[in-house]
Amino acid sequence: MASNIYLIRQRINRLGQIASIFAFATCGGFKGKTEILVSCPSKVSDNKTITATFGYPFRLNEASFQSLPVNACDVHWKKFVLIGDYSSSAQFYVTFAVFVFLYCIAALLLYVGYTNLYRDSRKLPMTDFVVTIVVTFLWLVSTSAWAKALTDIKTATGHNIVRELTPCHSQGMMCYFGSVTSMGSLNVSVIFGFLNMILWGGNAWFVYKETNLHSPSNTSASHAQGGIPPPTGI
Repeated sequence: MASNIYLIRQRINRLGQIASIFAFATCGGFKGKTEILVSCPSKVSDNKTITATFGYPFRLNEASFQSLPVNACDVHWKKFVLIGDYSSSAQFYVTFAVFVFLYCIAALLLYVGYTNLYRDSRKLPMTDFVVTIVVTFLWLVSTSAWAKALTDIKTATGHNIVRELTPCHSQGMMCYFGSVTSMGSLNVSVIFGFLNMILWGGNAWFVYKETNLHSPSNTSASHAQGGIPPPTGI
């Protein structure tokens, strides 16, 4: 039974490694842009394309607009930027996912190479159990924060741009929302975040079975049985 538990834990650990890789790769590697179409007062029928490029760590307030041609409609577009800074949530999520990946490697080496040391120790299983609970909770916190930030990023790079840009309210100028890069990979990063939480929550149960908390009565009974002297005859 013990060998089966270790086999299951090793498989969950490998799945956790893969899931954590997808979590930080899909978020940290994202690059996108949003576009609007502008019609100048003098040439209403001639549309100009204004773009803003953004990506990880999603400091949108540093993503300035670019126009082709430069200074289209006699507006210095570079001084206008997107709204919002979501770097704290994004960086927390990615950094935590990287640390979890490294911890999975260390834990797998411990499970495979030092199995007897792990089983004979009382502190290692308990420490492993506490760390597993903490990691499960932090997956919930980091993923929830990142999911909220992603919702705000979609809003800040979507149709609301036209309402926020000051030149679009100038007399005679017409602004239309063009397009924005698909954020499907960012949606996947959120999914993998919650998947990691489920994996670590399931792993906590198997780690719990290795601790003294799982069967303290058996341990105390064995000590008590060894401490009772055999009855003496009269």
